[in-house]
Amino acid sequence: EDLGVRHRLWVYSGRRGVHCWVCDDAVRKWSPALRAAAVEYLSLVKVGARGARNPLPSPGPVESGFTGSGHLLTLEKVGLWGCGHLLILDKHREPLQAEFPKKKDSLQRWELLRGRMERTRASNRGPPVAPCYADWEVMLQFCFPRLDINVSKGLGHLLKSPFSVHPKTGRVSVPLDLQRLDQFDPFAVPTITSLCHELDTAGSDGEQEDTGETEPKRRTRDYKKTSLAPYVRIFEQFVEGMESARRGERIRRS
Repeated sequence: EDLGVRHRLWVYSGRRGVHCWVCDDAVRKWSPALRAAAVEYLSLVKVGARGARNPLPSPGPVESGFTGSGHLLTLEKVGLWGCGHLLILDKHREPLQAEFPKKKDSLQRWELLRGRMERTRASNRGPPVAPCYADWEVMLQFCFPRLDINVSKGLGHLLKSPFSVHPKTGRVSVPLDLQRLDQFDPFAVPTITSLCHELDTAGSDGEQEDTGETEPKRRTRDYKKTSLAPYVRIFEQFVEGMESARRGERIRRS
């Protein structure tokens, strides 16, 4: 909204990241300086920094994503605090490192940390002091997206095309449906192996049917029988939306 961007296609990388394809005509003509400025504007947490820059009044969705059992990123799945990774104030480091081994899991350690921060706020006496946001900074540090400034600002940077295959995981880089994002499982997306198996199965079934159509047409039909079909439809809807907006803009100008 702030940058006036309308046409955005979100694509799972096939491993750990997400690509945002910005297809607005005006944005595609931005200079590297403008692109770098946009990424800087959208960056709240800097990679390698201890704590967040300008903590929010409330971490909001970040908090639910950090501790919620229904989200992809949870304390138990990530195993935070199990390896002594503490992004907290130095004065709390040693006491907590001594108490953490007594807790059975990451969730209990997180509650201990938050309780310690609450007591710090409540124990403030004398002149007003800045509130402690250490727990919020930890959540933002682990949950807020890391934006790749080099990919975003470089006009000549190589880009991974949607539906390409990740070389390490074998997973297909698929578009995301933002309306059903909570249901997306990155470990369940099609892989090159699963798609080959599905195509072989579809081809075997097709041999028993009428063979009057040409081979290219049959192959086009076969892909719709695979687990890739709903992702292709997301991509088609995105392209259709851009085409509709472009037609509307041409009509407005005329």
